[in-house]
Amino acid sequence: MKISCQTTALSELRVFLKKTLGELQLSDIDQLQLILAVEEVCANLIIHSHNCNALDYIQLDIKQNPGKLIFEITDEGKAFNMLDYEVPDLNKVKGDKRKGGLGIILVKKIMDEIEFDSTKGTNTCRLIKWFQS
Repeated sequence: MKISCQTTALSELRVFLKKTLGELQLSDIDQLQLILAVEEVCANLIIHSHNCNALDYIQLDIKQNPGKLIFEITDEGKAFNMLDYEVPDLNKVKGDKRKGGLGIILVKKIMDEIEFDSTKGTNTCRLIKWFQS
């Protein structure tokens, strides 16, 4: 799926993910968690890497391998490696009454593996979820 870098495209992303994941034999909880994780990464790219520029795009590919799903998100925006992300002090976040900043924590808890690569201006984030057969 090619996603325009504007926040209104996130609703189309949710519909696409719901339809695609609905065709697989996943529990409702697994589907909702995967949608949340992929949407969070895409939203961060749209907002922070592309500044909601509707002329920019993100590419999402979903690959099904035996026992796992791979969500490959590719873009050419400002690189952000979530593996380098330092978890904020949750008490400080709560005390500051700050909105945001916790989505990557959720992504890391939901997904089993996260890979990041940035080569020649192209960034690729792979979110991998393992399933027992």
